[in-house]
Amino acid sequence: MSQSKSLQFVGNAYDLEKQSAARPSKLTMWTRQELDIILSLYGRHVADGLWRDYGIDAMKDLAVFSIFKRAHDHPLYRIEKSPSLHKRQGMYALVNSHGHVLKRGHDLTQVLKAIKTKKGGERKSKKGAGNPRLLNQI
Repeated sequence: MSQSKSLQFVGNAYDLEKQSAARPSKLTMWTRQELDIILSLYGRHVADGLWRDYGIDAMKDLAVFSIFKRAHDHPLYRIEKSPSLHKRQGMYALVNSHGHVLKRGHDLTQVLKAIKTKKGGERKSKKGAGNPRLLNQI
């Protein structure tokens, strides 16, 4: 062995954990109230059978809640929280699967109203099925 690597003595692992805990995390994350709002909307769409999976990402300046129709697809919607835009156009944004911003604002509930919800189990039916005027004409 011609090359030797120098070893560094770390000391107590507890001290290392204390030092990392003293530094505040720089990640942007969802608060409990924000997650309650998002997950209540998500739960309604899961019950309707429209959505099946979600993902949460936390980055330095952005938190993202992604909604999937199937686990292996691209997200249908991304709900983004960017605190740097708080004083400008609002820190919440709803982005569709093509990357277009559908709505942006300061209030999360108002931003999420851009997602269309089905009313009480209405389903698309075949042409003429259930419409008495069309059935009489056949």
